[in-house]
Amino acid sequence: MRHRVAGVKLGRTPAHRRALFRNLVTALLEHEVVRTTDAKAKELRRWGDRMITLGKQGTLHARRRAGTIIRRRSVLKKLFDELAPRFGERAGGYTRVVKLGVRHGDAAALSVVELVERAGAEKEKAGQKKPQRRRDTKKGKAAPEPRRRRAAG
Repeated sequence: MRHRVAGVKLGRTPAHRRALFRNLVTALLEHEVVRTTDAKAKELRRWGDRMITLGKQGTLHARRRAGTIIRRRSVLKKLFDELAPRFGERAGGYTRVVKLGVRHGDAAALSVVELVERAGAEKEKAGQKKPQRRRDTKKGKAAPEPRRRRAAG
């Protein structure tokens, strides 16, 4: 029975698994988005949310605890100085997992883990335009889409 057992094993030793998630959390906090498999993404969400919670505490003890997980000092500084104030009003749920589909090589299910309030997200949405439909110049109406033939058998 798996009562009160948290986390996934992912077919790795504990040291390998810990190193994997330390690297993934560091990359997530540095780039604010990471592409990985579904199982790793679901577990990474737990680790990432925990680090942002430590960043919101802002104490020396929280900084030292986060420093045991986060691999680079620059990312640790970014967590406490930039990311934690950004999530100050939010009570949890700092990361989002979006499923992408399957990887071409081995058909592994892929996901994107991203911070909910990303720095460049507003710029991306503002820069996107709706695709314009073709206009028929004679009538001022939208031209009908050309019909496509079905492939035989």
